[in-house]
Amino acid sequence: MPSRLLSIEVTRPQAGHVRLRLTGELDFDTAPELIAAAAQLRRDGYEQFEVDLNGVTLCDSSGLSAFVVIHRSGTGPIRLTGVSRQLQQLLDRTGLAELLAVDPGTATVDGSQAAG
Repeated sequence: MPSRLLSIEVTRPQAGHVRLRLTGELDFDTAPELIAAAAQLRRDGYEQFEVDLNGVTLCDSSGLSAFVVIHRSGTGPIRLTGVSRQLQQLLDRTGLAELLAVDPGTATVDGSQAAG
């Protein structure tokens, strides 16, 4: 049964490009849902992923690991948008900010957009 802690809205703005808008918590219980959704999209031929994190209220190490799994599972880029200040710090500390494309217009702690 799907978790009610995370929702994943998928849009396909152009050929080969997919946008995943996440809402809720991305953690040990929900990260497998994101990985499974991304794997299916890869099988469907999508290579460029944009993951919108504006609606994410929590992202733990399992969420970070999910980003790495998605990145390594394909040949196209994964871009994170709507990254909170706290998540940006985690990405920086773990070195994942260098591995993943992080949109420079990131959200602030209160969710509003910071000047980029």
